[in-house]
Amino acid sequence: MRTILCILFITIFLIFSLPVMLIEFIIGKFSKHHSDMVMLGYVQFGFKVVLLLSGVKLIVEDEDNVPRDQAVLYIGNHRGFFDIVATYSRCPNLTGYISKKSIEKVPLISFLMKRVYCLLMDRTDIRQSMGVILKAIEYVKSGISICIFPEGTRIKTSSRTQTLPFKEGSFKIAQKSKCPIVPMAITGTEDVLENHFPWIKRAKVVVRYGKPFYISDLEKEQQKKVGVYTRAIIEDMLIDIEKKHY
Repeated sequence: MRTILCILFITIFLIFSLPVMLIEFIIGKFSKHHSDMVMLGYVQFGFKVVLLLSGVKLIVEDEDNVPRDQAVLYIGNHRGFFDIVATYSRCPNLTGYISKKSIEKVPLISFLMKRVYCLLMDRTDIRQSMGVILKAIEYVKSGISICIFPEGTRIKTSSRTQTLPFKEGSFKIAQKSKCPIVPMAITGTEDVLENHFPWIKRAKVVVRYGKPFYISDLEKEQQKKVGVYTRAIIEDMLIDIEKKHY
């Protein structure tokens, strides 16, 4: 039943996105910022309804660590599709996610994602990937936060505390834009869908935000391997979440 309700809502949501995008296009003629905020609010509304229909019990911790007056680079571990649903619904400001280029095969969804500053990356194409990173740097400099899951793919393990190595190239976004990095530890999203695909089931999802840090404030050796440094922070948070919630 949850699966059917979610599919039905997503279908209606995508259909209604067409007139919403027309409205925000008209608003954009007078104020680009207000147009962007309309789309942010619309997508966040959709994700919150999906969480509700899915029966997700979302626990958010240390959200006050997220700066609200500047763009940031969110770095999270990747457990499942609902990582995006859970975290995007909490973004205080405009935020683009870096996702797989294969999403372009779904025209309306990919168009909607691009409208909210998401970037689609082909990790097998080095030139295209570098172009995405450069565009992300441009977004952050203009005040739009970026979220990326630097493992490159979701981890497939029963362990809630394990992560895959983080790809260091992702951190060029923070290095070049000089924005803070906000680590995100995510658990439980795989229990919503991936562990029993294609069925959606009730699950507890925990998202914890770590303290923001600047690459320039790290020691020289840490600056060379920011991915290793950030991964350690997230794994420590995952271990603590496991003890506290599971």
